[in-house]
Amino acid sequence: MQTPPAAAASPRRLARMVRERWTDALKGGLPDIDKAVAEFFTALMQQTGTQRDMQKRRDAWQGYEQKRKDWLQGMTAALRAPLELPTPATVSARATYTLDSSLELVGDDVVENKIIASRIALTVMEEVAPQFDSLRLRMRSLEQNDLPATDPLRPEALSLSLVESWLKVGLPRDDLQMAVEPLQRATAALMQSAYQSCNEFLAERGVVAQQEMRVRLQRSAAGAHSASGSGGLASHALEQSRQAMQSARGGGHSGRDAYSHSSGYSGSPMGPFDAAATPLLRARQRAQGVMVQLRRLLSPALGGGDLSQAPPASAALAHALAAHRVQADVYYSTLGAIVEDYSPAAVIQVAGAVRERSAELKKKAGTDSEKAIIEVVALMFQSILSEDRIPPAVRVWFARLQVPVLRVALAEPEFFSNLNHPARKLIDRMGAVALGFDSASVSGSTLEAEVRRIVQVIEQYPETGRRVFQLVHDEFEKFLTKHLTEKHDTAKLVSVAQQVEQKETLTIKYTIELRTMLSEMPVRDEVREFLFKTWAEVLALSAVRHGAQHAETVSFKRTAADLVWAASAKPNRAERAQVIQSLPGILQRLREGLLMVGIAGEDQDAKIKALTDTLADAFMSKTAAIPLDHIEAMARRLANVEEFLDDAVLGELPLDAEHIEMMTGIDASAIQVFADNDAPVEDAMVAWARELVPGDWFTLDINGAAAQVQYAWHSKQRQLHLLVSTDGISYLIQLRRLGAYLQAGLLVPRDEDGLTVRATREALAKLNANPERLLA
Repeated sequence: MQTPPAAAASPRRLARMVRERWTDALKGGLPDIDKAVAEFFTALMQQTGTQRDMQKRRDAWQGYEQKRKDWLQGMTAALRAPLELPTPATVSARATYTLDSSLELVGDDVVENKIIASRIALTVMEEVAPQFDSLRLRMRSLEQNDLPATDPLRPEALSLSLVESWLKVGLPRDDLQMAVEPLQRATAALMQSAYQSCNEFLAERGVVAQQEMRVRLQRSAAGAHSASGSGGLASHALEQSRQAMQSARGGGHSGRDAYSHSSGYSGSPMGPFDAAATPLLRARQRAQGVMVQLRRLLSPALGGGDLSQAPPASAALAHALAAHRVQADVYYSTLGAIVEDYSPAAVIQVAGAVRERSAELKKKAGTDSEKAIIEVVALMFQSILSEDRIPPAVRVWFARLQVPVLRVALAEPEFFSNLNHPARKLIDRMGAVALGFDSASVSGSTLEAEVRRIVQVIEQYPETGRRVFQLVHDEFEKFLTKHLTEKHDTAKLVSVAQQVEQKETLTIKYTIELRTMLSEMPVRDEVREFLFKTWAEVLALSAVRHGAQHAETVSFKRTAADLVWAASAKPNRAERAQVIQSLPGILQRLREGLLMVGIAGEDQDAKIKALTDTLADAFMSKTAAIPLDHIEAMARRLANVEEFLDDAVLGELPLDAEHIEMMTGIDASAIQVFADNDAPVEDAMVAWARELVPGDWFTLDINGAAAQVQYAWHSKQRQLHLLVSTDGISYLIQLRRLGAYLQAGLLVPRDEDGLTVRATREALAKLNANPERLLA
């Protein structure tokens, strides 16, 4: 008999080899993390804003460039350290990663480090949970113990090493907090790859992801009293469901609690962070907690902790699913669930038929895992169909998604652990968009037609899986982009807002470019200030109105170069004569540009006088002249300056309702403009405002009156945001003001958790009350 691969090395040796492989994978991927952070700071530095913000970003970029090599070396040493110690000493050596259980004082810096590390680890865990669970169970079978909370294989260990190494080389904590998002993405990608490599290594040597010891003991005991063999699995699954649901009763636990319970996270580091978390982050934590509980519930029935793969459906079940796809229209039409009937009664009738169909499919299931998946999906859709905030016309079509989603869940059990699975994202988006409408406004609308089209595409697609759900999700997002702004008044408002942002963006870009061009030229301060503060706006407005290469815009660009030359020292008579000859034309173009941006009358005369006084002084100046070839180089660069401009982030935008009314012809009473007002707002809230997606509904508090509004549009740079109320009022809000409204609780999401998360939570609650139904 051939010796199995696992016998080639002792369990202790295999565990050691896994940790070495893990360390090598992480060390090899550190340059990718470094690259992600470096690119982030570079992009951040190139953005524009207030002088203070720009200086802060430049300092962060320079600081990282100076210390990045030291940080990588420190990280490499931190990763290597546990391998250089015996296993017992490793735990002791890394005991600083958890708050001491003794009554010792812990410094504020230590707590702050743990807060940031927890923030990184939480997001990472969302991405790597299935692979981590598989490795955790395999390591348990080798070491006969679960991974300690301080084990280097845990996400929180690497996250804290990243933070501590950062601060140890002298990089500021504030800069680290700025770079948390790219750190999270790069770290998650690296750890996902490392976990997968370690799992493959152990799988090749015959080490499987065994279930917990107490579960195996219960299963063995059950097996002694069961002749069929399936009773043991059923008993085990029911016991696991009771255990998993203890913390989910009523859905009251946060994502932090579930995460701590699942992965060994100590509560202390997460506590302070949760208290300061944004509602968006808390919702994500709750959602992750629900996913962890569901994964623990289904893991026994699916044969272990790895939900990334599943065997093909049993023959009878596969045949039933295929038959349903072919006869879907006929099946639902017999229920009266076609377009003719979108009444609440029709929803009740369809919900009953859905339950019956689930029971039929469950009878055809060939394994306990298929039964468990069918039951969970059925319970989720019962919850979705009972969501009375969604109009019946949409819920009727949602009912028809149950079987396609079941097909996906059977083929891709990752559906139960991945919040970003396309099937979940599609249902969440369609549900969120429909949430604020009543039955009358949805029935027969373009939104209802699009939902119907999407469902029918999914139903009839031969291989319903991730690909088709992602395809229709992307199509739905494109539909929303048009649907939410297709009304005439809204379209005009969006067009003007886009022009306002484009003009302000170009103003900033032209200012930066002019500063760069003149940095080495001896130009009078009066001319510099005029070009930076006034003429850059002239160039931007002309580019928006006529185009960057229009003759008028090109003329204004040339005027900037001519003004710089005219205001420079003129040591000889020929150059002075040339200035005198060209001056009337320069002044005429200056007046035309000033008039275009609304500077006329006395204000215009004052600016022109200041410039002519400066030009007169140039005749008497003894300073060095600007070479003509420098002026020509400036003119050429200005002529094609758009080729050198990167995207910018706007600072303050002067907005008011009267200006919008003048440009659009829309009644100003139907528009409310909320410009930035220097209200203090946390960066996390501004980041949340940037993440809002069109279609979601909110409750907006306007001077004490509540309005139901739909987030309809954001500008390209996400500096302007449009909310539209059910009574037709449009709210145009700048970015930081939007963040301030979110921070103050004046703008509250109506669907904070998401439709599928709520449905999953309710399904878990029902299984907690009646766990026997999982495999019945």
